[in-house]
Amino acid sequence: MEMPRLLDGRLKFRHLVLIDALSRQGSVVGAAGELHVTQPAATRSLHELEDILGVPLFERGPRGVTPTVFGEAFTRHARAVLAQLTQAGRHVVELADADRGTVVVGTHLAGSNVLLPRAIAALKKERPYLTVIVREGSPEALLLELEAGRVDLVVGRLTAPSDERMERRKLYDESVEPVVRATHPLAGREAVELAELVGHPWILPGAETVLRREIEELFGRHGFALPLNRVETTSFLTIRQLLLETDVVAVLPSLIVRDDSRMVRLSVPLAPIGHSVGLTRSAARTLSPSAEALIRSLETVAGDMAAPSTSGQRPSGEDRPRNRSALP
Repeated sequence: MEMPRLLDGRLKFRHLVLIDALSRQGSVVGAAGELHVTQPAATRSLHELEDILGVPLFERGPRGVTPTVFGEAFTRHARAVLAQLTQAGRHVVELADADRGTVVVGTHLAGSNVLLPRAIAALKKERPYLTVIVREGSPEALLLELEAGRVDLVVGRLTAPSDERMERRKLYDESVEPVVRATHPLAGREAVELAELVGHPWILPGAETVLRREIEELFGRHGFALPLNRVETTSFLTIRQLLLETDVVAVLPSLIVRDDSRMVRLSVPLAPIGHSVGLTRSAARTLSPSAEALIRSLETVAGDMAAPSTSGQRPSGEDRPRNRSALP
């Protein structure tokens, strides 16, 4: 096939915005609603883009649209372009007013409890007029937001190594432990067997998370099915309130309960389950000065945190936080 002419004036930014929305929504109706356009207008724009590229981008089905191999590839490039434009606009604003700016950070359970709040507090002391926008979500959803430039970086559990698209940097290691409220019937026991917990109500992370799969594997190795009486959520506020008001069992990062006397850890061996907490950023995108400032604050706070699983030691070797102030 001939090389498509993407710079001849036919390709519009609305085409890039549309294909991003279609990939996330999975239907023309959903994408049209998100973009506040009519369904016929969205369909027409999709046909225009497919004519420009000369290939089908989506397969139409009764339940929506599914990206073809061409659609998946072009969506990644479209998101990269949109992310760079978003970053360019914010960078200009920050250059015009060096003391102000905005950084958008995504977070999930492992990063939201201690590391990120402390880093934000430290950053605001130095730059009180810098705006920090925090977005919570599942790791998978936040990676899509990061790819599209809607968040600058993600703080939380690292589940994959760096690659050509994403740079992942460990800040500290943390253990994961069963947690109950201080008045729970099992609280204070020197040792608790996993079999004793099966009959209790549980809070489990969502099925799409790595931690959920690890918990399922742990139960499976011991010959147990997942507890039938359970709530599934990654919302820390929901988890904490249920823990304080009921006799549920939750598996949480150790730092969450370290400074809260209302919750206690159970002595159940979960040796195979632990994780590294760190930051994820786009490998191809230059960050704004505000985002770089937050990264430096995260590294400083992480270096001072004495996580139980690291015995208060700072990361060593290539995992030691690096100063990013020299980045462009």
